[in-house]
Amino acid sequence: MSEHKKVVLATRNKGKVREMERLFAPLGWEIVSLDEFPDAPEVVEDGETFAANALKKAAIISAATGLPAIADDSGLEVDALGGRPGVYSARFAGEQASDEDNWKKLLEELKDTPNEKRTARFRCVLALVEPGKEPITASGSCEGAILREPAGSNGFGYDPVFFLPEQMCTMAQLAPERKNQISHRAKAMENLLAAIRGMGR
Repeated sequence: MSEHKKVVLATRNKGKVREMERLFAPLGWEIVSLDEFPDAPEVVEDGETFAANALKKAAIISAATGLPAIADDSGLEVDALGGRPGVYSARFAGEQASDEDNWKKLLEELKDTPNEKRTARFRCVLALVEPGKEPITASGSCEGAILREPAGSNGFGYDPVFFLPEQMCTMAQLAPERKNQISHRAKAMENLLAAIRGMGR
């Protein structure tokens, strides 16, 4: 597909915008951020799943701008906690919680959990909503385990306590370009791109 298409990314996160620009370069799409639409509404993420939140964000931003919109929702699923914090990952320790508050609460909840039962994954769902067309969603995940102490200073969120067995380090110890190759968001973006191509968009 060579058609030039302007697509708004439902985020003001410049890092995410740059990541998407690289991904969609082969399609010739122009990716713009919400910063170009100061009147766009703030979307309340109140869905019970990552897919519900991503679809809601993309649909509201597409309707507000009249353009195709891509949104993502992501978080951490810990097996010993029955999949929590899940969609509440960013506010696990409270609405105004910092990244450190969140991972400290996580370590506290897991303090009596043996190492072999500390498995977890980062999961990301991306949604593309285009006026007059069926929405497309794609997901990606990254398997790992929760450490007992943080390590590394790259990344954000739960990265310092999320250990990647295949890399023998935490997500926060990875170089950013390596993280962008193996992360849950990178996999979701690859899958979304494949779905878009498969549907001839």
